[in-house]
Amino acid sequence: MKYATLNWKIIDVLNQFYQQLQEEILHIGYSLCFVSVGFLLGVKVGKKQWLSEEKKEEERTLMKERTFSLKYGKTELALSIPAEQLICEIMGKEYPPVTDVAGAVKAALARPIDAPPLREVVRPGEKVVITVSDITRAWQRMDLILPIMLDELNAAGVPDNNITILIVVGGHRLNSKEEFQMLCGENVCHRVQVLNHDAWDEANMVYLGKTSRGTEVSVNRVVAEAERVILTGGIIYHYMVGYGGGRKSILPGCSSIKTIRQNHLLSLGPNMGDGSNPNSISGKTRGNECHEDMMEIAAFVKPDFILNMVPTPDGKVAAIFAGNWVSAWMEGTKLVDEIYGVEISAKADIVITTAGGYPKDINLYQTGKTMDNACYAVKKGGVVILLSECPDIYEPLEFSDWFKHGDKNAVEKVLRANFTIPGWVAFKEMECSTIATFIMITKEENMELVRKANMIPAVSMAEALDIAYNKCAADKPQFIVMPQGANTVPLSAGQPKIG
Repeated sequence: MKYATLNWKIIDVLNQFYQQLQEEILHIGYSLCFVSVGFLLGVKVGKKQWLSEEKKEEERTLMKERTFSLKYGKTELALSIPAEQLICEIMGKEYPPVTDVAGAVKAALARPIDAPPLREVVRPGEKVVITVSDITRAWQRMDLILPIMLDELNAAGVPDNNITILIVVGGHRLNSKEEFQMLCGENVCHRVQVLNHDAWDEANMVYLGKTSRGTEVSVNRVVAEAERVILTGGIIYHYMVGYGGGRKSILPGCSSIKTIRQNHLLSLGPNMGDGSNPNSISGKTRGNECHEDMMEIAAFVKPDFILNMVPTPDGKVAAIFAGNWVSAWMEGTKLVDEIYGVEISAKADIVITTAGGYPKDINLYQTGKTMDNACYAVKKGGVVILLSECPDIYEPLEFSDWFKHGDKNAVEKVLRANFTIPGWVAFKEMECSTIATFIMITKEENMELVRKANMIPAVSMAEALDIAYNKCAADKPQFIVMPQGANTVPLSAGQPKIG
């Protein structure tokens, strides 16, 4: 009994010790757990704070600079400018392209604007002429549109042998048969007769009368003697007559060279030394004397129907407009304003723009529209950096030869005596330097002609920026960047304005 009692006492002591040990272990465990959890939470919070700081630093870096990559020839040139000094980047509006061009054409022909359907416009057996722009306007994609139009005319009783397509080259060179196929499609060229308009062929012109401004109107005999005239084309901004398309299929399209020159002289001021007519600008028609004269010239022809397209910024079909030759075209100009007219809050000290890379910057002639558009974004006396590689800078020679006359006034004098579009483009480019200092990034071998065009040549973005900063009067110049310089027009209170 004595040993039994002793054993029970020992067991009680051991049990008490064990319970105390368990409590200590639990206490230590809880403490370790809390420490672990606290450590993990601290790591998580710390990591979150660290990531947040890293993100803030990235944001601060982005706020410090904006980087751009602009097209130049077949490559791109990069640049960075202070973000706080960037007014805006001018881009055309993204616009969904037509996914079914054939369906859109059929719908436009069946439900035209302010005109009966095409099938109701023509009568069986009539002689029909369709005007098509030349190879410089291949982006209008008439090869997709003409087959449907021919089928509509056939359904109305006009056979293929009664239809003539006239390539309305205006004052441009005649197009080749290979170019006919590129413009119209091979099948169309086999179906109907395709001809060139020759503005210098006086024997093939028919005199129709004079406009209110005295322009003597003579047009191609094929058009003048047709029973129905259908115009086709594309609408974009035009820096002489507001917009392309519409009446331009008649003037300059199928008019005599004399008529073209008389009309285009209206793009200059009335007197020698006036320079360009301030009303002859992109996006302006009312009060634009050259455009208004064009409308009168086209009215002599009385076109029966029109089909014009508007392109998206990446060259697809944005929309088709068909019907009355005036109102359908005017509806198309509204879409051009919507896509390509870009409102800006202020003019820039320095504008950086690109002609758009190859083939848009293949020569200086093609660069003119980009230069003109930049003038609406830059302050008077500011600087424009222009990217245009120009591997064929002297082409066409009828353009580059104009710079041999010397200064702007000498070119204007010759232009008034013998107006040509290449001469006008050369004159407009020389005029740009009276608005701003133009620095052109181009190939080194192009420097001589660039200087004759009143621009400063540069061979790199770094060199151009260095010159721009030195020429600019502002300590912290404000920038505008134009990656689509050939097509987008900067607007101030809804209008393109100089200075």
